[in-house]
Amino acid sequence: MGHYKPNLRDIEFNLFEVLGRDKLYGTGPFAEMDVETAKSILDEVTRLAENDLAASFTDADRNPPVFDPATNTAPVPAAFKKSYQAYMDSEYWRLGIPEEIGGTTAPATLIWAYAELILGANPAVWMYSSGPAFAGILFTEGTDEQKKAAKIAVEKQWGSTMVLTEPDAGSDVGAGRTKAVKQDDGSWHIEGVKRFITSGEHDMSENILHYVLARPEGAGPGTKGLSLFLVPKYDFDFETGELGERNGVYATNVEHKMGLKASNTCEMTFGDQRPAKGYLIGDRHDGIRQMFRIIEFARMMVGTKAIATLSTGYLSALEYAKERVQGPDLANFMDKTAPKVTITHHPDVRRSLMTQKAYAEGMRALVLYTASVQDEIAAQESAGDDVSALSALNDLLLPIVKGYGSEKSYEQLAQSLQTFGGSGYLQEYPIEQYIRDAKIDTLYEGTTAIQGQDYFFRKIVRNQGAALNTLAENIKKFLAVGTGGQDLATARDTLAKAAVDLEAIVGAMLTDLAATEQDVKSIYKVGLNTTRLLMASGDVVVGYLLLKGAAVAAEKLPTASPKDVPFYTGKIAAAKFFAENVLPGVSVQRALAESVDQSLMELDEAAF
Repeated sequence: MGHYKPNLRDIEFNLFEVLGRDKLYGTGPFAEMDVETAKSILDEVTRLAENDLAASFTDADRNPPVFDPATNTAPVPAAFKKSYQAYMDSEYWRLGIPEEIGGTTAPATLIWAYAELILGANPAVWMYSSGPAFAGILFTEGTDEQKKAAKIAVEKQWGSTMVLTEPDAGSDVGAGRTKAVKQDDGSWHIEGVKRFITSGEHDMSENILHYVLARPEGAGPGTKGLSLFLVPKYDFDFETGELGERNGVYATNVEHKMGLKASNTCEMTFGDQRPAKGYLIGDRHDGIRQMFRIIEFARMMVGTKAIATLSTGYLSALEYAKERVQGPDLANFMDKTAPKVTITHHPDVRRSLMTQKAYAEGMRALVLYTASVQDEIAAQESAGDDVSALSALNDLLLPIVKGYGSEKSYEQLAQSLQTFGGSGYLQEYPIEQYIRDAKIDTLYEGTTAIQGQDYFFRKIVRNQGAALNTLAENIKKFLAVGTGGQDLATARDTLAKAAVDLEAIVGAMLTDLAATEQDVKSIYKVGLNTTRLLMASGDVVVGYLLLKGAAVAAEKLPTASPKDVPFYTGKIAAAKFFAENVLPGVSVQRALAESVDQSLMELDEAAF
């Protein structure tokens, strides 16, 4: 057994007791994936994650890949290769890939449920294995010839990368200067330098397909001028998959990072040593839309990774707290002869543990709730129905999954370490690595600030609040029914107030946005509140989902088996605790949002 502590019971609780996936699995486009098959997959992936995948987690951190500038290579350690190969041999990565290229149709809820297990045990395994998933996007976006290449990439388990960021452009993707030059044979030569490219170089697959945003010569500025190109590490025959010459894309550095060291984060140089041959994906200049299909998948992955790490961090802290004996019970503080107790008896440790539990389980519910919306999109698309409203709801939830999920997971992992005391700072426990590995989640695929701006300007304003209203109506309907009985009445009232406060924050920001017609600097007030809005929205949605789960638990508790009584009791306790201790903070955030002014923006930067 490795470091990883899964929570399969809570995953299945969300899937089959709260979200009703048992009614969806085995139907429509998921006819081949019934409940028993899905549970069997989750059981097997759990065992794989706990053992083979978790086995190299520590070793790969202590002995990370080393870049060789002479050969432009960065081989991964042998122990990690073994874990990676165990996952690829399992073939669970085929779930969700188009059947035409060797995949298996599966509900998004199942995909992200099993993804949590992989990402919690050894996140770099998932990242290196992205090739088939990206090939699925090549299949749907590509030409007939590229569709064949997608099938080859799956058969041969080739690696892949998403290549956006440039040294001078950073998160401003539209400022990218990497260019594409059209060749007489219809291919393109890509020229430029990209950085922070995950899995840009490794030795676990014979080829790596780079999905590269570049600006064709003569194209306009900004993101609209970008196109998406397929640039292989080795050129290959699109009919047979036979490898040809080494292409002119090379790793020219591998970053020395705070954490997630098993995952090669590379600087990639195109067209320096020799031409970097690329192929316009789909024969159409539609790069940013095409790349966003990968970005949105990656943002879902980042949120899931963060939450998976918090869950195993919390469960590790809980296990330690149940065994660590220190100090007498606080109620016996006057008795010098009182026996020592485990630290789970101490009030502040209990407060910290319940906070960790509430966030870990609440954000798991957030991921799977978002995935359930993706389930419905797939099911309704299959039936030929309009999915625009569901797609907008999914778009609204993604910044919360990624931005809120990553921030709160990192924050609560610090509490997990605190539970261990000084021991948590030592490498003999996994928490210090969890924290280092999780910090990146708040940064890549768009920092939290970018998620907040995207959430307000694109997902609320551009959508005219329709998706936010859908979410609000779902919460109001749940509250109106009063499920969970009298025991949850106070928590429901607290959630109702928090939802009203959240609407007021949005209202204040819309007022400030409208005021830009008279004073353009009013936009600064909006910008000062975008992250606040994202975090407050996360609190309200997680509070809602925790209460939704608690209501199910309350209904089942009277007839529950002795084994399930503690589980259901814990679900109710976590929901009430979150409502009592976190949701009142939304009122504070409302007051701050409504009182924000221009003074910070008018301050001379010398004062900083």
